[in-house]
Amino acid sequence: MSGARDIGEGIVNPSLSIPGRFLLFVLVLFGLLPIYWLTATALMKREDVFAPDRPLFPVDPTLDNLVGFFRNDALLDSLLNSIVVSTGTAVVSVLVGGLMAYSLSKFRYRGRNAIMFMFLVGQLIPGALLLISLYLMLSSTGLLYTYTALIVAFTTFTLPLTVFLLKGIMDALPDEILEAAKVDGLSRTATVFRIVFPLVVPGLITAAMFAFMRGWSDLLFALTLAGPDKQTLPAGLTQAFIHEGTADWPSLMAASLITSLPLAVIFILLQRYFVSGLASGAVKG
Repeated sequence: MSGARDIGEGIVNPSLSIPGRFLLFVLVLFGLLPIYWLTATALMKREDVFAPDRPLFPVDPTLDNLVGFFRNDALLDSLLNSIVVSTGTAVVSVLVGGLMAYSLSKFRYRGRNAIMFMFLVGQLIPGALLLISLYLMLSSTGLLYTYTALIVAFTTFTLPLTVFLLKGIMDALPDEILEAAKVDGLSRTATVFRIVFPLVVPGLITAAMFAFMRGWSDLLFALTLAGPDKQTLPAGLTQAFIHEGTADWPSLMAASLITSLPLAVIFILLQRYFVSGLASGAVKG
């Protein structure tokens, strides 16, 4: 695991030449341009946004668009729905994916390679192709238009990535640790939750972040599988600000800015775990 930490540290603190730093600076500016444009539009009045000579910077900035988000009860309900669904997706993906990764990494049984192959092929299938099947399955079980429907749907697509990531990390765990736990009298369940999971915390956090972002940003499944009172933010923003032939872009950008902040804060706070988890998952043996 020390090699994984070395790789992670190299990613966090890279050694770059002057041309490399300049190129990185240009790429950073390019990446920040959409964020600036979103922020500038959110602080503009509607007439300034659609003016023929639209300014690059807000000449007469206003906070009305930002305040309007918190005055919209429907959007606040969508925000709560997103928190519930995204958190549920992260928890279920990490729990189920962690147990599956442990099984595929430390046990040898018939069909193990076939399961890994099915996960790999499943990653190649567009989610839209499975929408009808998921809709019919959830409808027949009475789960349609519920939080559970969205969590199950999102977990379907986050689970393969979670399993591959955590399996790569668990492959690097020495079998001697598990043997020692067995000698100490720990059951398999206790070994997983008291020994294995604490050792792969960066990977668990990384997988949880991926799953959370999937639940937070999805639009198609939220529009189809959730009822009006269970729709998440992407669906709520679409229905609130985008209508046939017109769109309230300043309010939409303001709402998008506000709803993007949780992901940004989570990523900043857990960045080191995120990078370390990715690096660890890339190390074998």
